[in-house]
Order: sequence, then C-alpha cells, then structure tokens
Amino acid sequence: MSAKKAPYGAWSSPITAEAITKGAIVFADVVVDPITSTIYHIESRPSEAGRNVLVNTGTGKDVVGKDYNVRTAVQEYGGAAAIVYDGFAYFSSLSDGRVYKIKEDSEPEAVTPESKVHRFANFAVHPVHTHLLVSVLEDHSISDHHADIVTSLCTINTVSKTISSLVTGADFYSSPKFSPDGSRIAWQQWFHPDMPWEGAEIHVADVVLESDSLSVKKDVHVAGVRQKTSCAFPSWANNDTLIFTSDESGYINPWRCTNGKASALFPDPVPQEFGTPGWSLQIFPYAVLDTQGKYAIFVTVKDGRDGLHLVDLTGGSPPQPIDTPYVAIGSLRSISREKHEIVFTGAKVDEESSIIKCTIADQSGNPTFTVLKSVPPMPFPKEIVSIPQPMTLKAENGDPIHVVFYAPKNPEYSGSSVAGELPPCAVYVHGGPTGLTGQGLNWKVQYFTSRGWAWLDVNYGGSSGYGREYIERLVGKWGVVDVQDCIQAVRTISSAPYNLIDPKRVVIRGGSAGGYTVLAALANGPDYTTFAAGTSSYGISDLNPLVEHTHKFESRYLFKLIGGTPEEVPEIYKERSPLNHADSIVSPLLILQGEIDMVVPKEQAELIYDSVKSRGGVVEYKLYAGEGHGWRQEQNIRDSLERELKFYEEVFGLKK
Repeated sequence: MSAKKAPYGAWSSPITAEAITKGAIVFADVVVDPITSTIYHIESRPSEAGRNVLVNTGTGKDVVGKDYNVRTAVQEYGGAAAIVYDGFAYFSSLSDGRVYKIKEDSEPEAVTPESKVHRFANFAVHPVHTHLLVSVLEDHSISDHHADIVTSLCTINTVSKTISSLVTGADFYSSPKFSPDGSRIAWQQWFHPDMPWEGAEIHVADVVLESDSLSVKKDVHVAGVRQKTSCAFPSWANNDTLIFTSDESGYINPWRCTNGKASALFPDPVPQEFGTPGWSLQIFPYAVLDTQGKYAIFVTVKDGRDGLHLVDLTGGSPPQPIDTPYVAIGSLRSISREKHEIVFTGAKVDEESSIIKCTIADQSGNPTFTVLKSVPPMPFPKEIVSIPQPMTLKAENGDPIHVVFYAPKNPEYSGSSVAGELPPCAVYVHGGPTGLTGQGLNWKVQYFTSRGWAWLDVNYGGSSGYGREYIERLVGKWGVVDVQDCIQAVRTISSAPYNLIDPKRVVIRGGSAGGYTVLAALANGPDYTTFAAGTSSYGISDLNPLVEHTHKFESRYLFKLIGGTPEEVPEIYKERSPLNHADSIVSPLLILQGEIDMVVPKEQAELIYDSVKSRGGVVEYKLYAGEGHGWRQEQNIRDSLERELKFYEEVFGLKK
C-alpha cells in the first residue's frame, strides 16, 4: 500500500496521549548495594499519583509498600532519596519527611524522630560503624521562607534514632562520601549567591567517633573558588586519593587530590563536559571501575549528546571514548569493582530509557551492555520515530546557537497533500535556565512529529553541556539572549538554505524557566509575531515577587541572571517581567500550572492570565490540583498533552 498524503499537522497518528501515559514509568535513580552488589532503582509511577518506589531491579519486586513515597523535598528538586547497604535500605519518605530503614520482605522502621520541619537526602553509610548515616539535613524549624531555612550535614544514629550535627556554616551541602576505611569524609558545599555549578568547594575532614555519633576535625578546603570555580562530585578512588570535577579550565574535567595536593587528571584540558549541573542531588557523573582505584567511567556531554569515557585516575593520560549507542545517560553507579561492572539509565535516539549493566573487560575500554529493565514497550512501529538532528546555528552577533531538529515522520504518510507546504513547528525551551534538552527518545516529541509537525529544541545561550562560557552568555541577560536565540533559530531554519518549517506556523513551549522564555518571547520579544502561539507551563511572569517567594536553592539565582537585586536594578526587573508587557501578547497563550508548586507559585500564572484576559487576549488557563513543579499524575500528563495539541490545532485550523 502506498503512503498517504495529508496537510502537515493533520496526519493521523497511533501515538496518543493515553498510549504514552497509561502504565508508564520513569527511572528516577539507580542504587547499588556496595556489599552485595544488588541493584535497585527508584521508579516514578504516574498511575500511582506520581509515587516513587524503590524496586529490586533483578526481581522486579517493590521494596516498600504503597503507603511510602521514596522521595525527598530537599532543595525542592530532591534526588538521592535512598541508599542500600548490606541488605538494608534507608530512604526518605515524602509524606512525613522521616528516614526509614527496611530489609526486603519486612516493614519499614523509622530511624529519625517525628518532625514536620526536617528533610533528609543524600545518605552515606559509615563503612565500619554501619548504624551511623551521614545525610544532608534541611531544617525548616523557623519557617519555610528561604531566608530562614538552614542546611547542614548531620549524623543519623539508626539504633538510637537520633540526629546530631556534623558540618555547618555553608548555605548548601551535597555528596557526603566516606573513604573506604571510614577515616575521612569528603563533601561539596557552596554559598549564596552561587548555584553549585557557578562556585562550589570540595572539603575533606577526618572522622571521629564520639558518644556513638560522628564528628569531624581538620576540615580542609581541597578545591573550588566562590563565584569563580565549581568543584563537584567527590568520590574516593581509594583511601588516599579523592576524585572530583572542576571547571577551572572552562569545562568540567576530572581532578584528583592525593596527599593534600589537587591537580587535573588530564595532561591538557579537554573541551568537553565530564559532568552536568547539580540540579538534583542524585546526579553523579562517574563510577570508579576497579579495586585499585586506577580507572573510572565518566558520562560526558558533547554536541548535546551523552557518551562514556574511560579515565585513568593515576593521571597523565587523555580520556578514552567508549563506543555506546546510548545518547542520554544518567544514574551511573558502580556494581562491582572486582568485575569492572557499572550500571546506568540509558536511552537511544529510537529507544526509551532502560537500566543498563555495562562490563568493561580490559583497559581497552571495550564494553558489553546488558539490559536489566526497560520501561513498558509502546505499540508503535519503529519507523515512526523521528531521529534528532543536532545543528549549530549562528546568532546575529556570531555566537553559536545549539539546536536539535526533528522532522515530521510517519510511515503512513509520504508528505503533504498541499503543494509546496512546509510543516508547522513546535519550539521547545528547556528549563533551568542552566539546563539542556537531550536527544534520547521522548514520545512527547514524537506525539507531534508523527502528526506532521516539526520540532525544534533550542539549547540557547546559557544552556549547560557546552562549557562555562556558553552558560555565562546568560549572565545579566536572561529574558534577552534566550529569547533572541529562539527567534533567530526560527528565522534561520525557516529560510534558505534550510527551508525546514513554515515561519507563519511556529509555536513556542516551555516549563519553569522555559515558561518564562515563552512569556518573554510573546511579550518582550523584538518580534512579537515570530510565534503564532505559546504554552507556558509553570512559567514566571513577574520577577519581583519571585525573589521573595521562591525556594532557598534558587533564591539568589535570579540576581546573576538579571544583573543585580531588585533594589540595585529595579528598571531591569520591570522591563524583563512579561506581566508588565502583557498588552503586547497578541498570540494565543495557553497557561498550565501546578496548584502546590513551591518553585514558581500559582500566583505567577494567575497574574499573567488575568492581565491578558482583561485586555481581550486569547488565553486559556488550567490549574492541576495536587501537582507541583511539573506533572507527576497520569491523568494530568495526558490532559496537558491533549490540551496543548488541541489548542494549536484550533489556532491553525488544522483538521484531520
């Protein structure tokens, strides 16, 4: 049967919102028991209201029952909610904030006191005194206002069920790691106004057992400079050598510290990222591979794609690339140093994320990959998948703009029935703004491309994955560079020699910081007609109240992005707030918002909705009950997709 033709955007597709959400799961983290080498994972289940569950990957059995949500709200974005050691799992429960201990086939036992004001994450078990855990503690005792929250490292005694202070003084902490013999501990810390990728320090201290708890002495600042150099991800290769990353060269590269001396591992800096910004606490880009601590496998980022590299931890050798089909890699963990085994989540350009075991047989870096668990398969032909096409375009001033293009793709169709027609295009703007849109298979993208839409991911100036200089393009320019890059990307690919999309049928969509860019592009953009419609999901409309009401982690982030505080540069805050230019929004606008969002409160959505509506603009608003900063519940994920597509189809008059 010959392929059909129909107008772009009006193709029939088997990829429905129901099909890609019903029974779907998301791999949120991978956890390995370092004693037994048993692999576990945390999966998020939209069908269970977004509950996170700790699962034994090998048996497929849930470790915790339905009353527990293995998730933490530390820094609101959470992560690193569980650890497993010698058959015992320790996890943070979202509902009550307590830490629980559980052995498989038993009931959880709380090991921290009842408290509505304490949040725990990022655990480390002492390798000798295994009843003692170190954890990040976020204390809301005074209030939930970001200025009152105190973050520290604490010790949890799982026998006496008490907590005691371990390290204090910095504004934030992460990644506590004991040396193999338990005599020392390393951690990352940073201070306002930095985000962890802007300026962060690595510290090491001796560990002392006192009164069945832990204390530290000889706290040494190993590396990292506030507001200048970010050092992150400490881990011990052996008792004498600490590995971490530093962006001193302008790119995140591996470093080591031996005998108190820190140095880069590579003979020359490598212009490639060996790590990613620490938006959530489970992010960790490498695993030591062998018992001697001579080698490690790192996740690297180049041209917007993840890869793997073998790194010699003794120093002096360049990294060795490992051939891998996976382009989106996360939760890299060591399984067994004796067997040179690691595990990670990996997605291909045409396959969703799976949990992958990788064995490196020798120093040549030749890998063997084994799929341990996959998400439920989708009943779609593989030929329907549109493959990502990374491109580097140019801004008007010559700066690069990194984008990823997806062409319309559906094996049932050979093109448009309208002569000379070009497809409509959805431009996606990632959040952060220090983020990156990867290239692993995303059915939400295919939901559009299989209907005859083009799709464009814009990794605008300020995105991660391309070095510190690219990130810093957005310093003082948020709401300007991101908007300009999106507009320039559309202009470029819609004109010769590309001619890939219809410039009159382009929509812009994004969430959080990406939602802000959507609103800014429609309200503040140099060309209000570039985008025929937009969807802002939990986006920011008014910068001033965000400074006061956002969470601690990002409470000073805005100052660098805008160029000062509201008191220092009030006119810039006024100029960059889309709410103050709502009368310029002439394109139809869809606003989606979570009711209990603590990062971008719902008032941000309601302000811009009311303003556009009062001026007679075309605007639709949907508030999702029980949702925070993003959608976790199956019915809301489905509704958001269907609602958005229907909105665009009505704007463009698309009929199937």
